[in-house]
Amino acid sequence: MKRAGASLVRHAKAKPQQRQFSQATLPPLQITTLPNKIRVATESTPGHFSSVGLYIDAGSRYEVPSTSGASHFLDRMAFKTTLSRSEADMATAMDRLGGQIMCSSSRESIMYQSSHFDQATPLALSLISDTVLNPVFLPEELEIQKDAAMYEIREIGNKPDMILPETLHEVAYGGKGLGNSLLCPDERVNGITGDLLRQCISDWYSPQRMVIAGAGMQHEQLVELADKYFSSLKDTPSPTAPSPRSSPVQTVPPHLLSSSSPSLYKSLTRAASSYLYPTATPKDISQSVWNPQSQYVGGIRHIPNTTLDFDHLYLGFEGVGIHDDDIYALATVQVLLGGGGSFSAGGPGKGMYTRLYTHILNHFPQVDHCASFHHIYTDSSLFGLWASFVPNIPKQRGNTPAQILPHLVHQISLLIYQSVPEVELERAKNQLKSSLMMALESRAIEVEDLGRQILVHGRKIPVTDMTAAIDEVTPETIKRVATRLFGPQSGNKATIVTMGRGELGDWQATLRKYGVAGA
Repeated sequence: MKRAGASLVRHAKAKPQQRQFSQATLPPLQITTLPNKIRVATESTPGHFSSVGLYIDAGSRYEVPSTSGASHFLDRMAFKTTLSRSEADMATAMDRLGGQIMCSSSRESIMYQSSHFDQATPLALSLISDTVLNPVFLPEELEIQKDAAMYEIREIGNKPDMILPETLHEVAYGGKGLGNSLLCPDERVNGITGDLLRQCISDWYSPQRMVIAGAGMQHEQLVELADKYFSSLKDTPSPTAPSPRSSPVQTVPPHLLSSSSPSLYKSLTRAASSYLYPTATPKDISQSVWNPQSQYVGGIRHIPNTTLDFDHLYLGFEGVGIHDDDIYALATVQVLLGGGGSFSAGGPGKGMYTRLYTHILNHFPQVDHCASFHHIYTDSSLFGLWASFVPNIPKQRGNTPAQILPHLVHQISLLIYQSVPEVELERAKNQLKSSLMMALESRAIEVEDLGRQILVHGRKIPVTDMTAAIDEVTPETIKRVATRLFGPQSGNKATIVTMGRGELGDWQATLRKYGVAGA
């Protein structure tokens, strides 16, 4: 309402010809490919601030035992001493931006991004190119970051809601590819060297794997700056590897076979359900050594801990990748289940009417937190539920994981065997669409979404296409997708991780009882 009101005020006080920006005269999206194959994309979005970013098809997924933890340290060593700037010079230049500049690594991408006043765009791209192309990795700076990383690892290790998703990935994907942790393993910290980081940059940071995206500046300006600062990067041939399949027999799990409708290679922004990050080309991912194939294996792991206030239980299944049409239905299911903390404040619009609130949190006071999750990648995703609950110990009326697991499995089974009421589905679809639209109000998220989409598709998927795809989700769609992914004939496997005092008991019998895959 505030935004709408401000818009009405501007309309009343200003004449149309006084507007500095006109969507009618500025192309909404422009893309240029430099001679060395770096793609440059801009969107004409009015505003006083600009954002620019470099997005690279890299990250922990690409690590092998000898490079494990490199992505974490490339993130931590960004914007330190370079061949042309000391660390003090770099810090001074970053302060001059009048905004913020950062580096972030994930499983399938590493990004360098800045938000700043319009006139600072040349400086921002200069700083990004300097830290990417000319890092020195001074031993003393690296040692400081090693100490900081060890502290970070210890802190996150003491927070179940942060470390257990990493454990879940490790178990689900067998500790390889997508199963590699975002954090450097503590036993690998001392093995990180400047030479190792330089080798990873040489292997990963090739121009074909890069996109420079911007919002709030002229396209020609960004193309000129990108050519100025990144033309030294040379185009290299795309490495390929033979198919890992030894025979023409279909080896893809049945629940991941393509849906009946042809894939439209659509993309969602991460804001739609927290982890919607497309970061690789959709063409024959399995045959590219740039995007190593991850095999979902599932499994069970219990982490004993008698010091926590609550026990924790995660139940996950493999879902479809970002390029599968059913990704929209699965994202809608995640919002439909929703959930949160037992003391979450708010009312309508805050998720209080999602299934995990109405079916679990409102009925079982011993459950402190219960929520759905959906981590989406190019060729796979990890979907499921998790709960934190009072443990079954003396003087506390708590539960064991074996007692909580049936409640989570039941919620999955309802999707398979019961039709979702239209009213409930419409509420979830509206929440998904609004979260997607509201996230793109942020200039930083907008330019990040642009960069990642160009990296994947070579074009920007309009948000109207995404919302239209969400609108097409019906109760029948939900039931079909749930059966495809979680049904007993799907061939899917469960991934279960617990932390605390209790054991799971006969978890396979629980899955069979509710007719859910994974047993």
